[in-house]
Amino acid sequence: MIYVKIILGLLLVFMIFNLFKAMMVMLKNDQQPMSKFIGRRVLASVVIVGLILLAVATGLITPNPRPY
Repeated sequence: MIYVKIILGLLLVFMIFNLFKAMMVMLKNDQQPMSKFIGRRVLASVVIVGLILLAVATGLITPNPRPY
């Protein structure tokens, strides 16, 4: 259970890092393609959503109860 949360946290940090890396490439107007970092960010997002769905389906994590 704790491993899933650690992996999710690391993936979120990886996603934010790639977002800022793409911003730096955009601001520098470098020849390096910005789409590489944006693509990594999108891939990390897909993996995060898939991991959350898998963890909820298998019962590793439980969502909060409904507030009403």
